[in-house]
Amino acid sequence: MDSRSGKFEGDDPFVIAQRWLNEAEKTEPNDPNAIALSTVDADGLPNARMVLLKEIEAGAFVFYTNYESAKAGELQSAGKAAFVMHWKSLRRQIRVRGIVEKEDGPQADAYFATRSLKSRLGAWASKQSQPLSSRAALMAEVAKVTATKGPNPPRPPFWGGFRIKPLEIEFWADGEFRLHDRFVWRRAALEAEWSVTRLNP
Repeated sequence: MDSRSGKFEGDDPFVIAQRWLNEAEKTEPNDPNAIALSTVDADGLPNARMVLLKEIEAGAFVFYTNYESAKAGELQSAGKAAFVMHWKSLRRQIRVRGIVEKEDGPQADAYFATRSLKSRLGAWASKQSQPLSSRAALMAEVAKVTATKGPNPPRPPFWGGFRIKPLEIEFWADGEFRLHDRFVWRRAALEAEWSVTRLNP
């Protein structure tokens, strides 16, 4: 295998991913932790949307959402997902495919508590992905929730995290004349060892 050095160096893909994200935080003007999350519905039709990655753990990537949303339903039904993080300023991207599990325990409670009050109230008020008659109706629901939940609302039972445990992670960096550098980390199962392969651009 071609040796890896520089930006690709390291024996742990999660450490590399965190390093790249840390570098992007210094250069990307908006949401360096944005990921394009892909799921499939019951008919196998793909869906993609931007969400914010909130943590890179030792073995997984974590984000949060409404469990009654379309994305959550598709995540729980398929049990698998993919995402891509792309940073124009660094000319790099990371692609991930893996197994999904819910994070709806103390870790989700702790993250919810760090959100702004308006975001916490919004989580209670929004019936995510459901039809909405008007913005005024949404704001009326926010006002109602504000009156009933008070200044320190708990995490809603229908809101929490998802953890993606990868079977594949690809690191891509732009190269001159479109001769990009690509290294893919693959494993047959979550408990298996990683293999690393350089790919053609």
